[in-house]
Amino acid sequence: MSENQLQTKRLAIVYAITGLVVFFVLVLLGFTMRLNQAGALDLPPDFFYALMTLHGLGMVGVLYVAAYIGVWYLISQYTKPSLGLAKFNYVLILLGVVGLMLSTLIGRFGAGWYVLYPLPFIKTWPEWAVGTAVISVMLLGVAWLLGQLDVLRAIAKRYGFAEGLGWGYLSGNPKEKDLPPMVVITSVSMIAGALTTVVGAIMLMLYLAKWLNPALEFDALLMKNMVFLFGHTLVNITLYFGVAAVYAMLPLYSGRAWKMNKIIALSWNASLFLILLAYFHHLYFDFGQPVWVQYVGQFASYLSTVPATVVTIFGVFAQIYRADMKWSFVPLAFVLGIMGWIVGGFAAVVDSTIRLNQVLHNTQWVPGHFHTYFLLGVVLMILAVLYYLMGPKEDKLARFGLWSLLLGGFGFVAMFFIGGIQSVPRRMANYDSLPIKSVAQVGQMTAGIASLFILLIAVGAIAYYIAVFKGVKQAWSGN
Repeated sequence: MSENQLQTKRLAIVYAITGLVVFFVLVLLGFTMRLNQAGALDLPPDFFYALMTLHGLGMVGVLYVAAYIGVWYLISQYTKPSLGLAKFNYVLILLGVVGLMLSTLIGRFGAGWYVLYPLPFIKTWPEWAVGTAVISVMLLGVAWLLGQLDVLRAIAKRYGFAEGLGWGYLSGNPKEKDLPPMVVITSVSMIAGALTTVVGAIMLMLYLAKWLNPALEFDALLMKNMVFLFGHTLVNITLYFGVAAVYAMLPLYSGRAWKMNKIIALSWNASLFLILLAYFHHLYFDFGQPVWVQYVGQFASYLSTVPATVVTIFGVFAQIYRADMKWSFVPLAFVLGIMGWIVGGFAAVVDSTIRLNQVLHNTQWVPGHFHTYFLLGVVLMILAVLYYLMGPKEDKLARFGLWSLLLGGFGFVAMFFIGGIQSVPRRMANYDSLPIKSVAQVGQMTAGIASLFILLIAVGAIAYYIAVFKGVKQAWSGN
């Protein structure tokens, strides 16, 4: 291993350890919120919504960064992303995280992870908390955008922009005969991410201007479109990063090459366009939008599930069917993560159906579907990559942690889905004020049961951490 490769691996380990610690803290915040909804705690409402904001923004951010650094590390085997920029981005991300913690835990900023306009400016929390939150998210956005552009630069330098997207395979004349599929998936993800992160940055600059000059007024529907174009895409490319790692690493365990072809190139290039249109399903209730936009959201949401998902599922089956493969932690976590992605994606498609969205939109079905494809999808893929990165020898403990997390995770998300079907509303600190007592009882009951399942998730995470941290010293030395 060269010195540059060793430094790359060490930086990825620093990111990984930081991400694992922050993730566990945010799990505890989720545990606290569910206990409050169950009636076991009595948090002040403003503190609950501050925790909800930190948990939501924090989870989206930490999972994005963890998935990104996994892809960044894997793509460095083919290209040369900037090590110096990654170090600089780590500092920006830390500053952003600290700023968010100050604004929420001390300033009680609780506008939710969507920070929908004009919620941040309703004078419920101190002015400094608003400014700190906006600047903190801007710091995170700058780091993410720089990282996306740098990976695109590295891919373009090694393969060329068109070849990096697999366009040579679409034309039937690829210049790169052994192009890794993960390069195409990463290119698609980084392009979508960069485009929409710019939109998010513009929105945040407008927020900053509003904070500095309260007299400014903006169109609320325009701001909402910008928020969801940025946030929806960020969540989806986080999932795509995890899937890219599956393409890159599962062949290491199956012993079968996962070769690039026209179908893979076509499906992931189609996903690039569909992902930029599917976000409209978040705005079905905004009747000020043109009707045709709602139909675009409906069709794009349905179509976006087909190309990448179907091709990936067939690819995974081709990798594992009758393969002489030892089901150690990494391939097991990858396959289970793909399953979680499928289940959560199906639940998301249900919610993106206009007629069903009218019933499910403001219920716990919504956190049910995104907790499923995050906790039981991309989290498992990330844990697999980090396990590979740190290379621990202990496998039984890690697999115990995986099964504990899986059991706890499915039980946890099931409570969201049951609550959603029973019309339990989301984003409520408690259910005491609900006029329909039977709905309030279901909300409290499911929150209490979910809290027990979170304990299983925590046990699984601790077991995994013990196993994976045993390999840190050896991984740090480059072995």
